Parts: sequence; C-alpha cells; structure tokens
Amino acid sequence: MMIMGSKVGLRAVEKEDLDQLKEWRNNPEFRKNFRETKELSSKNQEIWFESLQKTQTVNFMFVIERLSDKELLGAAGLLYTNWAIRSADVSFYIGYEKKYIDEEGYAEDAANVLFDYGFNELNLNKVWMELYEYDHKKLDFFKNTFKFKEDGKLRENCFYEGRYWDSFILSLLKKEFNES
Repeated sequence: MMIMGSKVGLRAVEKEDLDQLKEWRNNPEFRKNFRETKELSSKNQEIWFESLQKTQTVNFMFVIERLSDKELLGAAGLLYTNWAIRSADVSFYIGYEKKYIDEEGYAEDAANVLFDYGFNELNLNKVWMELYEYDHKKLDFFKNTFKFKEDGKLRENCFYEGRYWDSFILSLLKKEFNES
C-alpha cells in the first residue's frame, strides 16, 4: 500500500531499502542534524528494521518514492506515537542527491502526505519535532511552509563542532494543518 501525493508516495520500508537508507543516514551533513549521531552499520540498520515490525502501532516509518519513476527519495515517519494525547514525533529528510530538503517540491508533497495521514487517518492532534538551531533548512521549511510553532527551547542540548547548541521543539496541531 502506498499513500499518494501529487509527486511522491509514502510506502512501508522494505528490506531492500536498507542499504540506501543507511547511506543517507551516514552522510555527515545529514547525521549532524539527527538525534542519533553515530555511524550506522548494516547490523544497526537491520535491528532498526526489525524493531519497526514490532512497534507498528507506535512507529509509522515510510520511504518517500517519486511517483513518476519509483525512485527512492528519502524517509518520513511519525514515531513514538502517544495515543493518550494523540501526538507523534516527526522524522523526515530527502536523501536523493543529498538534498536534505529539496526545492523541487518533493519534500513539501511528502510532508503534506505524512501530516494528512497522521491527522486525518490516525486522528492525531499534534505532530512535533526537535531541531537543532543550526538546522536552518528544516527550521525554515517547517516553520514557513507548514506554520509549525515553536513550543520551547532546550538550552545547550547538542554538542557539534566544538560547541553547545540549543534545540527547538516545534509542533503543528491538526486544526492548524486542516485550516491551511
């Protein structure tokens, strides 16, 4: 099953996707922005994949696939779903051509599909994410394109390039998404 947008679709992660996902996750320019910063091995990737199968009711992880040619573009997910308060943590990147967040509209379409699924299929009330202050591409993208609001700041919550950086907690509510 694939959840379709206008340019991309989101589908379940398959075993044959793992090598490409590992390559993207190990890209130092991407990895510096992830909470999990260590280099991933093939075994790490397999363990992660197996854990997805066991946590399907709280972790909804997808690959982003271009509809026109089935090219793998990135990954997107709603993780650590809290059913009591109906919220989930957003995981998202475009790995294709090392874009991270692209300007061809794939990221926007994929995020729109992900949020529509989360809010209107899973009936979530809120999606949220933690982003480091130097992650300008994602901060700008989610604040400007989807109107994510800043819920708070975690001071000196990351160490990178010899210094401490703040991280921001951003969120989007179902009513805000459906109004836009």
